[in-house]
Amino acid sequence: MPEQDLTADVDGFLARVTDKTRIVFIANPNNPTGTYLPFDEVKRLRAGLPPHVLLVLDAAYSDYVSRNDYELGLELVATTENTVMTHTFSKIHGLAALRIGWMFGPAHIIDAVNRIRGPFNVSTPAMLAAVAAIEDTAHVQMSKAFTEQWRNWLTDEIGKLGLKVTPSVANFVLIHFPTGKGKTSAEADAYLTKRGLVLRALNNYGLPHALRMTIGTEEANRLVVDGLRDFMAGK
Repeated sequence: MPEQDLTADVDGFLARVTDKTRIVFIANPNNPTGTYLPFDEVKRLRAGLPPHVLLVLDAAYSDYVSRNDYELGLELVATTENTVMTHTFSKIHGLAALRIGWMFGPAHIIDAVNRIRGPFNVSTPAMLAAVAAIEDTAHVQMSKAFTEQWRNWLTDEIGKLGLKVTPSVANFVLIHFPTGKGKTSAEADAYLTKRGLVLRALNNYGLPHALRMTIGTEEANRLVVDGLRDFMAGK
């Protein structure tokens, strides 16, 4: 994906579009960086794409965002015939194992998706759980506030250890490690794993010198920072 400073680059996307391009898919916020595109940039991307190109906005982590210049994309979908927005119950609602999500888009695109999807692709218990999750607005508000509090704390505390953290608006932080022996991401991953702290290695994302940490409980967050402090100190 074309990007600048680990953030999607609209001009880079547009420069790669050809007559053969049919779909442009963008996760906003992005996984695993936690960065996002302001809505004005998303609109600029849509305006620059040819009409035959479908723009898919994956808003899986949108519920964690507290930025005035961010939007889901509902307005863009409602006012164009070639944009859809997808969402999931796997993140802030915690229903990953139920494999349920939703999509908002023009009727002709929804119709096409309905004709190719499996006939029983979502179970009744999953649908009932999703309805309950939507109605539980207090949980969403609590989760968002908790995530923001500890995301800020982790960014500050990990930064104090001499490690760079990419500014995130999601429920995880991206931690960058030096490349010198004894301080690499692979060594940090092994060190933390021995303590029962599992972060996500990102070699398959093209980020071999970084680890992604999902924001957990207060105890887990503090344990990871303590572990990283000991690791960086060579203990």
